[in-house]
Amino acid sequence: MGVVIKRNVILRSIVTDRLKEQLKEELQRSIEEIDQRIQQIDFRTQPYITELQRSNIQQAMAVRQQVNQEKEKQRSVREVLLGRIKQVEELELGEEIIRGTLESQVEVEEGDNLAEVLGGQEIVTKDDVVVEIRQRTVGETNLVIPNS
Repeated sequence: MGVVIKRNVILRSIVTDRLKEQLKEELQRSIEEIDQRIQQIDFRTQPYITELQRSNIQQAMAVRQQVNQEKEKQRSVREVLLGRIKQVEELELGEEIIRGTLESQVEVEEGDNLAEVLGGQEIVTKDDVVVEIRQRTVGETNLVIPNS
């Protein structure tokens, strides 16, 4: 009798012109969402801060500082995304990139090599079509060995 456990499956994609465009579009949408968030922050907080200034200037200044910190945080994320767009543009056609991880279940039986089982699999796609499923070898596992 075996035991079913979860393991990570690495999702890789082969870089194509289509993938590069998809990635850039996703990043651009995220940038647009951030721009909208910044506008919403201004739209929602400006009347409140203006009203607050009339009654409590100290509190208004504190709120304005918090708002500015949040806007700066959003701008920093925006800059990171712009940097990622540049990275996407520099990707070489045909190279493989890791897109993320998925979870799968695998049954473990007595006598199985746990390192091989946990080493897991990789799914390789090209333009959203699975082109290969790989079993990672023992040397490629990401097992963490605690210090003794």
